[in-house]
Amino acid sequence: QVHLVESGGGSVQAGGSLRLSCAVYGYTGSSYCLGWFRQAPGKEREVVAGIDSDGSISSADSVKGRFTISQDNAKTTLYLQMNSLKPEDTAMYYCAADYGPCTIVTMSTLAEYGYWGQGTQVTVSS
Repeated sequence: QVHLVESGGGSVQAGGSLRLSCAVYGYTGSSYCLGWFRQAPGKEREVVAGIDSDGSISSADSVKGRFTISQDNAKTTLYLQMNSLKPEDTAMYYCAADYGPCTIVTMSTLAEYGYWGQGTQVTVSS
C-alpha cells in the first residue's frame, strides 16, 4: 500500500519561499507518476506540477518560473520548491502518486492518481 506524507507547509509573506516535501512509502513499481496539487477554500483541487519516472515534468502556467518539482536521488521523496510566493498561492497542498506509465497529460490529471497524502497548508500574506 502506497503511503504519502507531506511536510514543509507554513505561513510566509508574499515574495517568500517554502519547500514542501512528500515522503513516499510502500511503492514497489519502477514506473510511476508523482504530482503536487492544491486546493484553496471554495475552489476545486488543481494541479501544480507533476513528474514521472523518466524525469518528464509538467507544471501549471500559474507557477511556471516560480515553483520547481523534483525528487531525491533515491526517489523516495518528492519536493516542491516554491519561490516568489503570492497570496493566491494560499491553499492546502497535496502530493499524489500512481503507477505509471504516465504522460504529460495524465500526470496533470487529478483523476489519474490513486494515492494521496493528507495535505500541508501554505498561507501567503500580502
